[in-house]
Amino acid sequence: MSKTELMEKKKLIFVVDDDAFILELLKRRFSSEEYEIRTFLFGEECLQDLHQNPDLVILDYLFLKPEQQVMNGMEIFNKIKEFKADLPVIMLSGQDRGDIVLELARKGIDDYVIKDDGLIENLKTAMDEILEPEG
Repeated sequence: MSKTELMEKKKLIFVVDDDAFILELLKRRFSSEEYEIRTFLFGEECLQDLHQNPDLVILDYLFLKPEQQVMNGMEIFNKIKEFKADLPVIMLSGQDRGDIVLELARKGIDDYVIKDDGLIENLKTAMDEILEPEG
C-alpha cells in the first residue's frame, strides 16, 4: 500500500478538551497508522476546522477558560450536528451523572465515556464500535 493510500485510509479524529494532559495522553495513545488525531483546547477551535471532515469527534463536556466565556460540550455538540448531522461524537466527562447522560442520549450522542481509570480502554471500545461497526 502506498503512503498516499495509507493516508486516505486513516480515520481523522478530533479530540477537544481543555485539559492539555488529556489531549496529549489521547494523542499519544491513539495516533497510529489507523488514526490521525488532531487536538483542540476549546470547541470553538474545533468548529472552525470541521470543514476537514473528521470521522469522529471526542468532546469534553465541561470547558473552563477563566478569562473568557466559552461554549460547553453540549453547545459544541449542537453546532457539530448543525454542520454535519451524521458526524459521530463521543462525549467525555469527569462526572458520572445520570441526568447528563440521559440528556446527551436524547440529543443523539453516540457514546459517553467517564474520565476515570478506565478512560483509555473504554474510549478505545467506543471508537471501535463507531469507526469499525460489525458488518
